[in-house]
Amino acid sequence: MSDEGLIPLGRATTARISSWMPRDWRNLVDDIDDRLARLPTRLNEYGYDGFGYDPQFVRNMMPVVSLIYRYYFRVDAHRLENVPEGRVLLIANHAGNTFAWDGMMLASALFFEGEPPRTVRGMAEYYLTTIPFFNILMLRSGSVVGTPSNCVHLLENEEAVMVFPEGQRGFVKTYRERYKLQRFGLGFMRLALETGTPIVPIGIVGSEEQSPGLANVRALGKLIGAPAFPITLTFPWLGVAGFVPLPVKFHLRFGEPMHFSGDPTDEDAAVEAKVERVKQAIRGLIADGLASRETWFT
Repeated sequence: MSDEGLIPLGRATTARISSWMPRDWRNLVDDIDDRLARLPTRLNEYGYDGFGYDPQFVRNMMPVVSLIYRYYFRVDAHRLENVPEGRVLLIANHAGNTFAWDGMMLASALFFEGEPPRTVRGMAEYYLTTIPFFNILMLRSGSVVGTPSNCVHLLENEEAVMVFPEGQRGFVKTYRERYKLQRFGLGFMRLALETGTPIVPIGIVGSEEQSPGLANVRALGKLIGAPAFPITLTFPWLGVAGFVPLPVKFHLRFGEPMHFSGDPTDEDAAVEAKVERVKQAIRGLIADGLASRETWFT
């Protein structure tokens, strides 16, 4: 990635604010500052990149995210070194029902444990950008609307792009369907072929149990303009508290990079054959994650 036009983030001045904080918290903030300083980020005069990513917003959010990552979900990120430098598509299974903690934990793994640290750019469904407040949080933290042109732009700038090809089909489902991969969209493979981008398959275990689904009432979803309406053990019975996930342990398994060649405009059947290879790799990684745990919480 060229250094032209890059603005170093630098270490924020926090001495006066953090002098009264516990030493462990100061060390955490210092580590976050150090990792942010090593991220090559193109910023405009307002402190944002072209999609609205704001490193200062991320800095303020990351201490709390770190506590969730390390102590609430106790994330086990296995073979993180399989993620190559430069452009890469991170392709994973999806679940959650109420909130995409799987995406946040995946992005957190590359930020907190990656060497060098990476900013992961999520491809979000258009519906999410219509949710007040959440849309700002999403854009400021690095996610973008999941259009092909946005993805190509990010990959051409050597970014790490996270895609859940199951979309809401995987995100909202009942517990009976746990870890059964739903239909994958073909767009990520066409983009990989178009841009010559390696794919890292990722198996995520834990997201199916964070908010176990009982039903998906699509009719209720339509009433509020949403593609789905999950019913879980806690939502909507507990109101806003129903969005709080169970403290399950997350297991992230990163597979070997996969390289594909071919015409991105090939017929669906040809592209589906390549996509099936990625799905098969993810199935194996999920199986490894399930085998490595004893209970939902260990």
